[in-house]
Amino acid sequence: MAERRRKRDFGDDRPKSDIAERVVKINRCAKVVKGGRRFSFSALVVVGDHKGQVGYALGKANEVADAIRKGTEQAKRNMVTIRMKDLTIPHEVTGKFEAAKVMLRPASPGTGVIAGGGARAVLELSGIRDVLSKSLGARNASNVVKATMAALAQLRTREEIAALRAVEA
Repeated sequence: MAERRRKRDFGDDRPKSDIAERVVKINRCAKVVKGGRRFSFSALVVVGDHKGQVGYALGKANEVADAIRKGTEQAKRNMVTIRMKDLTIPHEVTGKFEAAKVMLRPASPGTGVIAGGGARAVLELSGIRDVLSKSLGARNASNVVKATMAALAQLRTREEIAALRAVEA
């Protein structure tokens, strides 16, 4: 009898990933119906591996835990690679999204991540250790995260710029 049973694989023996997640914001939305209020939740989640890959997503569900889980799964699929120079960024850059602007500057070793809110979550989870940032304009957490990602997407290394210009680095 025991030989006929199929072994079910639930994926528990997979190696644990080194991807960390951080919930930046949870929003509650109420819909008034005949019996009272129906609540739904959205969670802005940022994930990263501390080695130069980071992603974000907005998960929506009727329960907070489900919204976070959905956001985490989507963010893992949307991860992008960030160009770094040692533990900081190669050059100063400004990212914009809607009314939010985020300015990022490289910092000397030992400075740490000088950032707030959504920008701090994105920078720490990407693996950047020394950076100065300033959020300009809107303070909306979602737009600040998107502006920070836009800024990080603009980063180029010295070698890439030299190759584009066809000169020696």
